[in-house]
Amino acid sequence: MFSDFDRFAMQRALTLAARGLETTDPNPRVGCVIAQRGRIVGEGWHARAGGNHAEVEALNAAGEAAAGAHVYVTLEPCSHQGRTPPCVAALSAARVARVVYAVDDPNPLVNGRGAAALRAAGIAVEAGLMEKEAAELNAGFITRMQTGKPLVRLKLAMSLDGRTALASGVSRWITGEAAREDVQHWRARSSAVLTGIGTVLADDPQLGVRLPPSVPGGERRQPLRVVLDAQLRTPATARLFEPGGEPLIFTAVTAPDDSRAMRLSERGARVESLPGTRERLELPAVLERLGELEVNELLVEAGATLAGALLYEGLVDELLLYVAPKFLGPSARPLVALPPLQQLDDASRYVLLGVQQFGDDLRLRLRPRAAVGG
Repeated sequence: MFSDFDRFAMQRALTLAARGLETTDPNPRVGCVIAQRGRIVGEGWHARAGGNHAEVEALNAAGEAAAGAHVYVTLEPCSHQGRTPPCVAALSAARVARVVYAVDDPNPLVNGRGAAALRAAGIAVEAGLMEKEAAELNAGFITRMQTGKPLVRLKLAMSLDGRTALASGVSRWITGEAAREDVQHWRARSSAVLTGIGTVLADDPQLGVRLPPSVPGGERRQPLRVVLDAQLRTPATARLFEPGGEPLIFTAVTAPDDSRAMRLSERGARVESLPGTRERLELPAVLERLGELEVNELLVEAGATLAGALLYEGLVDELLLYVAPKFLGPSARPLVALPPLQQLDDASRYVLLGVQQFGDDLRLRLRPRAAVGG
C-alpha cells in the first residue's frame, strides 16, 4: 500500500513536526512534506498556535510545484475555520493529487471530515502510515480530545533505596545537573506544571522553564503553573509569582471575597474554587478543569502525598522516574504515600518505555501496563 518513498517522506514530516514540540501548545504538533515524482518540493511544520499550519507552510514553499503532487502530513488536515482557514481548502486550491496522513484528528470539528472533504475534491487520500509514531508525538492532544482531560505525566526523583529527601526535608539535590536540565525540557513541552501546597511551602519552586529561547531573539513559551491549595495557604511572596508566573491556584474556599483569595489575585494569580474539602481537592475535577483550559500535557512535580493520591486513583498516564546512584537510608522520606497492600498481586504494574542516562543518573519512562494493553 505504501512505498519506500512514502515512508521516507512521512518520517521527514514527523521530524519536522517534532520541531514544534515546545512551541505549538495548545495545538497539535504537525509536519508536512510535498513531493513530485520522488523529489521533495516543499515542506513545513506548525510552529505556534495562530500561525500557519504545516500544510500551508509546505504549500507556500512548493509554489506551483504543488499541483499534481503527493502530500505527506502527520495529522489529518483540518476542515474547519479556527485561528486560521481550513487546510483542506488550501490543498484543494493547490490541486494536489494525493494526501497521505499518519493519524486521524480526534478533534470533533475534524475527525474524518478532513479526509472526506479532500476526497470530495477529487484528491486521493490514504491514512495510517506511521500512525503509532504520530500518535505518540501528540499523545496529550489526543488524550484531551478523547477524554476531555490532559495526559498526566508524573515526574519523580529518588535514590537507589527509593527515597526523595532526608528526614529533615532537605532534597536539593537528589539528582545531578544533567538530569535537572532534562526536566526543564519536559516542562517546556508541557501545557502546565502542577504541584501541591506542601511543595510550595517546603521548597518554594518557581516551576518555570529555565532554558534559552527555542528561537534566537524570541521569547520562550512558559507552561501554566498550577497549585492545588485547598485552604489558600500559598504565600504572596512565593517564587511562583516571579515575572511571567501568574499561577492558577485551585482551592476549596468558595467565598469570592475571601481575603486570602483577594491577596493572591492582587499578586497576579487566578484563583478558582473546585470540589473538595479542607484537606484535599477532588483530583478528577482538577483534571476536567484543566482539560477545559486546553491543557494537553500536564507535568506533575509534587511530594509523596499528592503523587501517591494520583497513582492510587489511577490518574497517571506516564511516569518519569529519575534514579540517582546513592543511598539515603531508612529514615529518609519515601517516594510516594500509598495505602498498604494486602497481597503482592495488588501492586500496580508498569511497562518500561525506555531508559536514558543523564550524567550519573538514570531516567526511567514508564506507563501503566493496562494503558499499553499489557
